Amino acid sequence: MKIYDIAIVGAGPAGCMAAIQGSQQGKNVILLERNDKIGRKLLLTANGRCNLTNSAPLEVFIEKFGRRGSFYWDAFGKFSNQDLMNFFEHHGLKLKEEEEGRIFPITEKAESVVDVLKKVLDDYGVNILYNYRLEHLHKISKIFKLSSTTNELITAHNAIIATGGVTYGFTGSTGDGFTLAELLGHQITEIKPGGVPLIVSDKWVHHLKGVTLKNVGLNIGYGGKKIFLQNGNLLLTHFGISGPVILDMSRYIIELMDKHGNLKLYIDFKPGIKLESLKVQLMEDFKNNSKKSLSNYLKNYLPNSTIKPILKTINLDPHKKLNQITKKERLVLEETLKATTMTIIGNLPLNKAMVTCGGVSKKEINPQTMESKLVKGLYFAGEIIAGCGQRGGYNLQQAFSTGFLAGKSASKPI
Repeated sequence: MKIYDIAIVGAGPAGCMAAIQGSQQGKNVILLERNDKIGRKLLLTANGRCNLTNSAPLEVFIEKFGRRGSFYWDAFGKFSNQDLMNFFEHHGLKLKEEEEGRIFPITEKAESVVDVLKKVLDDYGVNILYNYRLEHLHKISKIFKLSSTTNELITAHNAIIATGGVTYGFTGSTGDGFTLAELLGHQITEIKPGGVPLIVSDKWVHHLKGVTLKNVGLNIGYGGKKIFLQNGNLLLTHFGISGPVILDMSRYIIELMDKHGNLKLYIDFKPGIKLESLKVQLMEDFKNNSKKSLSNYLKNYLPNSTIKPILKTINLDPHKKLNQITKKERLVLEETLKATTMTIIGNLPLNKAMVTCGGVSKKEINPQTMESKLVKGLYFAGEIIAGCGQRGGYNLQQAFSTGFLAGKSASKPI
């Protein structure tokens, strides 16, 4: 029976890059994919536009992966965002940079990225076995034996698991890799959603689905504490809230919910103005526009569709003239403009998340090689590794970088 140098499970960005790197080193590589094509999940990223990476410096990449982000120093250092951009441009795909440093193919089509990967895999003669669903992975006498659900046996000196997480399960990311890793003795950290919308109990929010609150300040409150999140756009939905800030911070917010239960979200509609300055501004405006209705005046501060629902929460008549507003009512209004509250009671399920947070414990993976510390010759790459980064191309870069490092490491002489 033929023994491959490297068998790679999963033909997403991590698996493809590992296969390319291994084949560049002259190794005999087989890439096992449960679908009938590579990069199926990759096609969905950024609504099909594929936010490949980010132009941010290395330190920012590390920061975006939270407390244990330093695990990726070697991976990002050996195959950086610039290396990834050079790779695609060298193979004929021009890229462009958008806001916040996000990098996209100039075609704005994820298919263009997948096409490059497929072409390079073909150029290097990587053997791709499609419709292969791995069921067992064993190591016997220094040889890995991989068998599918149809008993198709593959043998290899080294194995790389790049099966992804459990989000977008219809693409093949169903958590099989976690099961395989666990059977080989690895600890799987708690699986949580990353980049997921949140559920709020406030009914007025549910009735404003599709409304975006632009450039608002967001704070989280619990147990008498208030923590600043960041400024940004907040999207209201029929169940709660989404948008860039929420998707970026959802992992952190969910961790707080696990510890403290339901949380308060405070929305500051004018984050650039201090409360005292706002008080002065409102007093002057109320005096100079005394005959204007409250609802018309608040168009300067709130999206039109939110004015009546928000005023209803504080029992203020939107038709009242400004000169009819009492001092007490004005004070309540000032507080509301700086801290409208919502109650976060949960999050959408894992299958609605953008990424999986949790997986094979980093403590059991050598960050310099991506090799398992428990099973020699076994490597991990991509989303199967515990933890997740924020939006903006950081998670895809993690997949490509860890895939590169795993492929290079697995190619070294035994």
